[in-house]
Amino acid sequence: MHDPASKPPFNPSIQVSPNNPCPFLRGLVGEGFVEGGTVPLGKLSETIANATGETGLKKASARFQVRGVALIANGLGHVLKSIFSGAQLDALRGGPLDKLGAGSRILGVDGKVNEDEIARFAGYGRTYTDPNGGSEQGLNASEIDVFMRDNLKRAGSAARWYYPLLMKFEWPILLKIIGKGTGEDRYLSVGDVRTLFNERQFPARINQLLVPPVLSTCQRVVRGALKLAALLIAIGLVALVALAEFPNQIRAMLPQKGILVNLLPPPLPAAPAAKAAYWLDQNWSLKDRHWFHHTSQGTATFPVPYEWFMALEQPRLRLLSKPGMMKDSAYLERFGFIPSPQSIQTDTTTLRRYGYANVYETTQAPDWSARWTPAENVDGLPVGFARMTGVTDPATGRREEDKIGLTCAACHTGQIHYQGVDIRFDGGPAMTDLKKLELSTGLSIAYTLYVPFRFNRFADRVLGPDSSKADRAALKQKLSAIGTFLIDWAKTQQKTVEGKKTWNGRQQQDTEEGFGRLDALNRIGNQVFSQDLALSGVKGFEKNLHAQDAPVSYPAIWTVPWLKFAQYDASIEQPLIRNAGEALGVTALLNLSDAYPADRLWRSSVNVRTLGWIEDMLRGPDPFKSAEPKFGGLLAPKWPSQILGDNWKLDQKKVENGRKIYAEMCSGCHLPDISTPAFWSSSHWEPSGDSKVLNAVTIPQKEISTDPEQSLVLSNRIVDVPSFLKVNTADLQTWWQCEIPTASKSPNEMVYALGLMTVVDLVARKWMDDENVPEVERAKIWNLARKNCLNPAPDPRYRARPLNGIWATAPYLHNGSVPSLYWLLKPASERPTRFCMGRRDYDPGTVGFVVSANEKCKTGETEFSATGSDGQPVQGNSVLGHSFERKPGEPKRDGVIGREFKDDAERYDLIEYLKTL
Repeated sequence: MHDPASKPPFNPSIQVSPNNPCPFLRGLVGEGFVEGGTVPLGKLSETIANATGETGLKKASARFQVRGVALIANGLGHVLKSIFSGAQLDALRGGPLDKLGAGSRILGVDGKVNEDEIARFAGYGRTYTDPNGGSEQGLNASEIDVFMRDNLKRAGSAARWYYPLLMKFEWPILLKIIGKGTGEDRYLSVGDVRTLFNERQFPARINQLLVPPVLSTCQRVVRGALKLAALLIAIGLVALVALAEFPNQIRAMLPQKGILVNLLPPPLPAAPAAKAAYWLDQNWSLKDRHWFHHTSQGTATFPVPYEWFMALEQPRLRLLSKPGMMKDSAYLERFGFIPSPQSIQTDTTTLRRYGYANVYETTQAPDWSARWTPAENVDGLPVGFARMTGVTDPATGRREEDKIGLTCAACHTGQIHYQGVDIRFDGGPAMTDLKKLELSTGLSIAYTLYVPFRFNRFADRVLGPDSSKADRAALKQKLSAIGTFLIDWAKTQQKTVEGKKTWNGRQQQDTEEGFGRLDALNRIGNQVFSQDLALSGVKGFEKNLHAQDAPVSYPAIWTVPWLKFAQYDASIEQPLIRNAGEALGVTALLNLSDAYPADRLWRSSVNVRTLGWIEDMLRGPDPFKSAEPKFGGLLAPKWPSQILGDNWKLDQKKVENGRKIYAEMCSGCHLPDISTPAFWSSSHWEPSGDSKVLNAVTIPQKEISTDPEQSLVLSNRIVDVPSFLKVNTADLQTWWQCEIPTASKSPNEMVYALGLMTVVDLVARKWMDDENVPEVERAKIWNLARKNCLNPAPDPRYRARPLNGIWATAPYLHNGSVPSLYWLLKPASERPTRFCMGRRDYDPGTVGFVVSANEKCKTGETEFSATGSDGQPVQGNSVLGHSFERKPGEPKRDGVIGREFKDDAERYDLIEYLKTL
């Protein structure tokens, strides 16, 4: 019930600001229903909703509409003030709702009424029968519409594009509130309009509606609950819009440790379109290059079958559109991957767009891969993605769906950007961020399961739109099991790592790998000695997990087949063990269960024969079998001065100066230029079977003093294996006649290096047994002259490889801690301790990436930092060592490998020469 006694009396003394041009709002102020200044949105919306006479949901809708209009009435700059204080009714003039002369012009800017304009308004109407008796002048809806359109015409160029929209919320609403009659006969009385403008007074019937009802306690509780529900719904809608349109900003505001932040996809840098792209000539044909990019080595890196991955959507929330697909090349490029054509058997325009057209001035090298199993890329995935077909479960022997995995090329294919041009080369360090790809894939699965409508779209793609409910339910159950395993495993890994210490007694925690880095050794250990056991149903070996705290830059792999020891720490000699271990680490299928017949143990999906083909293509012919020794196979890329313009031209005078500096300061460790006789006659070439291998200089870690973490992983990490596997590291001595002991002190607990070497050896032998590989082919695949034995060096050390192609391997040092050659040649204490990585332009002057003081990373870039937020050194991220700072007469000391440079000119001379290698 409305209580007439509660109606405030009309008070003509109440002043209304001329800067309030809305007649209805002027009436509310003049009648004393609201204040004349700032009115809370709740009170304003409730008062106007009362005036409509609506009830229930219609009234709630009216309140919501009024709030929305009032929120922006004073302009976008006042939105926050409107939210917290309310609408400023005395500051509406000039705001978004003021049509600035394109309206009725009844009310002047001084707040005075123009009777001529009221008469003009009346001229658009006719005589109507008053429901209360008699007749009067008025306008119905269509007549009001004509009046408003004529107002716009009169305003001419002063009218704005949005004025017609505003007019839908002005006179028509006034008609709805104070009009008389019903339906098409409802009209707005000119007399009521005159009274409203002149006396700021509503008809009596409206005053009664504006008086708030006296509510019972129950009604107040219900209204309060409805308001709370509306508020929660509004907050939810705002949150949904924010998550859909501004996920990166929302993620940045959340605590970076916890559940909420992990529900949003990691930010990714933008991948601007390149105006041109070029693959550099490296002695491979286009066919060989494409084969290397997409041939499967037997890995199932992604936790879902190939067709499922093709059906997954990106982990983005969209309000008005569907998100893109995970498989979209443009999306995967934002993780650092390089686009690749479906086939090289296509038109030249397409090939050139991918940098694949024959831009070389030389003739094409002969095809190696033509004799091997072809590799396809029918879905146009980026470089490094491969489809594994003919898959069988190693434990059950059951035929499985095709899998999708990463190849060698995913981590060992490089690309630099310069002023919109992409320069690409094989064998170089990738600029990918696999951690972000892992997180995004897991979130895509979670979103598919829990975001409305996504699973149905996923099922349509995988099973077809006409698939049965039973098939869809089975598909969802399988996908849910995968999602549950991923979540549980992430929790297990985090909990295990939190309970462990590093070798130096610090709490273990992951070091961000970021773009261009990966802790491959610890990842392989976690995969083989923990997750593979869990996937085989063997429990209790989560204890083998270790933090990913020794990330390194992806190493260049040209020339590597001819190096005796390939890794940064010179740890593995046997090429097949090196390559098969990598395949296991990138998640090959592997049976480590005793629940099946014993002859299935160690069976895997690793394709040893393909790994041999890849090694052959990288290695090329024996360099010592030609008249003048030289490398074949994959060659290091040459400095692309012929492609990139004047800033890339070599200064021959500087080159010659730099050549002398190199001979003085670098060649003692890194050996002379590979194109010189001095390189090929070096004493570091050792006999290996009927050929030779280069036993590159290795330097004790203490002496070189670069970050020690990678050199300590294999020797300091201890792993435990179940007894039924019978992993006996002493077998290495029997199989390979190693020079140093290989036996473990415990039957089941062993040094990681010995355990990994033995396990990978067993996997490779099992594959050859299952495939009935003849002894002659086995000997070729094994390259028996290269032993699977520990490096006999007595202490942790790093290898100094030849510097051919060094220009294409930034950032520098094994852990990617130095952004350019320029900074590498500065004293270690002067190097930047933080810089950003992602899709950044290359600098041909400093040869690497420019670093500016206090630079802030762009959205999606990752920050390399030598120190954490607590000011303590970050494990694995030291920028020290390999320093040029010894002064004349100063004795040699650890971490300093050369004299200080005279000046930057001398540094740039050496850099100019290094570009030519």
